[in-house]
Amino acid sequence: MRTINKIMINSLLLGNNAETITHSKRVSQLCRMLGMAMELPDTEIYKLEASGMFHDIGKVAVQAEILSKPGSLTEAEWHEAMRHPEVGYLILSNSLEMQGIAKYVLYHHERYDGSGYPAGLKREEIPFLSRIIAVADSYDAMTNLRSYQETLNKEMAVLELLSNKGKQFDPIMVDVFVEKVLEVKK
Repeated sequence: MRTINKIMINSLLLGNNAETITHSKRVSQLCRMLGMAMELPDTEIYKLEASGMFHDIGKVAVQAEILSKPGSLTEAEWHEAMRHPEVGYLILSNSLEMQGIAKYVLYHHERYDGSGYPAGLKREEIPFLSRIIAVADSYDAMTNLRSYQETLNKEMAVLELLSNKGKQFDPIMVDVFVEKVLEVKK
C-alpha cells in the first residue's frame, strides 16, 4: 500500500489534474465493488482496486490543455490522449511492486468487439481485470462532470452500458455491474 501512495503522490507532482485523480479514486471503488460482486478472491480485488486507481496514470504525459479541452479533440490531440494506457504501462512496469497490474492498465481501453486500443484485442484476449476496469471507468466517466462531455444520470448511463454489451463491453461484466453493483433491475 505504501507504494500505491507514493505513486499517487508522484502522479500528483508530475501533473495529473484533480479531475483525473478524483475519477481514478471512484473507478478504484467501482472496480472493488464489481470484483466483490463477482466473488473474486481478495488478491484479485486488490489488483482491481490498484488498477482502477492507476488506470489513467499515463495521462501525466498528455498535455493538460488536451485533458481539459471542452468539445472535440483534433486527430493529433486524440492520438496523444490515446497513448496514456501505454505510458501508464511503462510507468507501472518499472516498479517492481506494480508490475503485476501494468498489463491491466495497458488494456483498459480495449473493446470487446476488437475496435479498442492500443492492441485491438477482443473478447477473452482482453485480460479479465481490464474488462472490469473498462465498465467501471466508462460508467464513472458518463455519470460525472467532464469538460468534454455531457453528464448522464444513472438511468441513462445504464442504458448506455446495456446498449454497448458485446460491442464495447463484456456482456457478463455489464450484467453483474448493473444488477449487483448498481442494483438496477433490467
